[in-house]
Amino acid sequence: MMSVPNATENAFSTFLVTGIPGLEAIYMWLSIPFSAMFLVTLAGNITIMLVIWTERSLHAPMYFFLAMLAASDLGLSLCTFPTMLRIFWLKAREMSFPACFIQMFFIHTFQDFESAVILAMAFDRVVAISKPLHYASILTSGAITKIGLAILIRTIAVQIPLPILLRRLHFCRSNVLSHSYCLHPDIIKLSCSNTRINSIFGLFVVLSTMGLDFLLILFSYVLILKTVLNIASHVGRLKALNTCISHLCAVVLFFTPMICLSMLHRFGPKLPSHVYVLIANMHFLIPPVMNPIVYVVKTKQIRDTIIKVFHRKGPEES
Repeated sequence: MMSVPNATENAFSTFLVTGIPGLEAIYMWLSIPFSAMFLVTLAGNITIMLVIWTERSLHAPMYFFLAMLAASDLGLSLCTFPTMLRIFWLKAREMSFPACFIQMFFIHTFQDFESAVILAMAFDRVVAISKPLHYASILTSGAITKIGLAILIRTIAVQIPLPILLRRLHFCRSNVLSHSYCLHPDIIKLSCSNTRINSIFGLFVVLSTMGLDFLLILFSYVLILKTVLNIASHVGRLKALNTCISHLCAVVLFFTPMICLSMLHRFGPKLPSHVYVLIANMHFLIPPVMNPIVYVVKTKQIRDTIIKVFHRKGPEES
């Protein structure tokens, strides 16, 4: 009953992932910008992690959270980009049930992890703006470690049951997934078994992780705005808000496509399938590409450290 579904229990032995409907004729051309995005994602996030790890001046709460964000972005891109490029380059769409369940687990794990890290970064901004004199005493290295462990434990605890519950299902309606990678809501739509438990638990996971995180982030910015409005100096208010711009970009990049996709699925008009695929790709592919760029451009310490690292060999050689 709990074994991985196989051909004797199902009408199909594999799932078929979908690229971008209607654009099959230009897959090779599409692979060029997607490959470039993947390379930028790898280079940007690995650079940020290495710079923060090696530069002692960046061993501060804000940068530790940024390293966590880069790690989640890197993991999410490694779970999604290769599958899409495999479709574009080789037109290879088949994926076995175990491989699909494993990919689904890691995609949703990194997705939830990133949501929690963005919430932790919001808390960091609240403390930095509302209690600047107590910042170092509140966000100690021990507190950062505990926050990181709490994020990891919460994420794994809610995600482990998803693939386990999927293993009890039978698939006989269709084996064609709507996206280029395996997602939990997409998989359970193909089952001919009773998916009530899967749907309820999946909804619980979304609401208790990303849904709750989003509400707490909104509450954090209410507190930030309340503090900023109490600052007498106009320059002081702008300076305080400027420290939040990078984080606000991360919030918008991560949550906006997800909210739009949910609204379109539930309340919007029936749109062509490639519209839903495009919005889903924006949610999973754009943040890992854009977050490193935004933080390098907007964070002087990161930018200066990267420039110093790349120019370090010049003076030594001369």
